[in-house]
Order: sequence, then structure tokens, then C-alpha cells
Amino acid sequence: MRHFPTSSFPSPTNFPNTPRFHFYHRAGRTMPSLLSKSFLFLTSKSVRLSSSMSTFAGHTVSPAKARLRGVVFDMDGTLTVPVIDFPAMYRSVLGENEYNRVKAENPSGIDILHHIEKWSPEKQQKAYQIIADFERQGLEQLQIMPGAAELCGFLDSKKIRRGLITRNVKESVDLFHERFGVTFSPALSREFRPYKPDPAPLLHICSTWEVQPTEVMMVGDSLKDDVACGKRAGAFTCLLDAKGRYDSLHFANLDLQPDFKVSSLTEVCSLLESKFDLTP
Repeated sequence: MRHFPTSSFPSPTNFPNTPRFHFYHRAGRTMPSLLSKSFLFLTSKSVRLSSSMSTFAGHTVSPAKARLRGVVFDMDGTLTVPVIDFPAMYRSVLGENEYNRVKAENPSGIDILHHIEKWSPEKQQKAYQIIADFERQGLEQLQIMPGAAELCGFLDSKKIRRGLITRNVKESVDLFHERFGVTFSPALSREFRPYKPDPAPLLHICSTWEVQPTEVMMVGDSLKDDVACGKRAGAFTCLLDAKGRYDSLHFANLDLQPDFKVSSLTEVCSLLESKFDLTP
């Protein structure tokens, strides 16, 4: 497991020449008025992990763990083993020349559904039929991702809700539930508009659960869809990168980065226990 670092509160010992507090007198008491700039080096994620901090004997105490009340998963390539040949699908829909052009313009990946929305109705219908054919082939080979059952059992034991957001069709979600024997609720397919990477489906789930997005984690294998959706909603994000695809410098230079990264679902359990408050 690899954790994408967020800023943490620096140890006071790292700044021996920097005063920890300035003091002022009020009502006969000496109180801290301002932390030194060294202690204010925080990212928004650090602030969200804990909105308050405590001090004992002048030393900063690590922030409390953020509370986690729900986990939302992508389906294809996250809860199921990836079997759809997406590059082949994109080539079939776009044609070789258009595929190469669109791919060059979108380094984080092609959003085929959004791309074809600009087309004429007739051209859209043909594109959707090609996509449906590839998805149907994927259904015939559907396999549950290793570690998915154990992770769901762990979430159940902690009374952590689980939901699902996919750009696949409802038929695929229904078959997944039937094969897996475990239900995710809500489970939103691409019939729910707008779909990922728009934050609307994740915000809908948060509203249904009556929790804040900051109490939810989005887990998926796509930087452009799953991580983007989670980030835009204000949730924590975990990228599943089983083959190390996102280790390349090409992706390291992108502004969009997940909060956490794992190579398998089996790593998510220890990640959640070590980084979050899982109290029901």
C-alpha cells in the first residue's frame, strides 16, 4: 500500500529558532494569540482530517482521525476483474485517427460517453450500440475482484455503509449483485445523470445516507472518473492501481491526485483502520 502524502503538522523540534506562540494578556490570564507560520503549513486535506488541534506542554498533538461512515466503489476494474478492452472499444467508436487525436488531448484518459454526447442522434445511437456490444462481452466474463468479499465483510463488521457508482448499465449492476451475492446501496449506473466524473452521483449517495461527503471515501481504478468524482464531491479518494499504471511520471505530473493509493482491495482494510475513525 502506498499513501499519497498530505501535509502534516511539523514537529516543534524541527524549528528550534521559531517561537511556538505569541502571548497576550486578557482577564488576568496569559493566552496564545497566534501560532507561528511554521505551524500553519497545512493543505486543505490536513485541515479536513481534523478541524481542531490540541497542545500539551507547548507541543502540538497529532490531529484526530477523520470519521468514516461510508465507502463508495466503482464497479468495472474495482469490484470486478477488468475484462473490457477499452482501447479497442474507443477505436471502434471513434476510428483510429480520431482515437489517436483524442487520446493525445486527454492524457488522463478518454471520456468516451461525454465525447459522443456532442454527436448527432444517429451517430450517438451507433456509438452506444458498439459500447453495449463490448459491455455484453464483458458480462459473459464477469469475475469478482480478489479481496472484494473480505472488504465487504470488514465494512459490515464496522457498520460502514457501502455504495456503488458505475458508468456501466443497470443490467450489468444487476448481474454483478446476482453473481457476488452482496448488495451495494445505492447502486447507480449510467442511467443516473450526470454520471462520473461529475460529483452528482456521489453527492446523491451522501444525501441518501444522510452523511457529509467528508465522511465518505470513493474507491476506484480510474483517475479521471473515480478520483475526479470523489475530489469534486469533497470526499476522500483511494485509487486502485493493480498493475502500477499510475506509477509513471506521466501521471505523477498531473494536478489530479488521490489521497491514497493501493494495489489491491485487500490493502483497503488496513488503510481504513490506520487512517480513519470507524466508530459507528
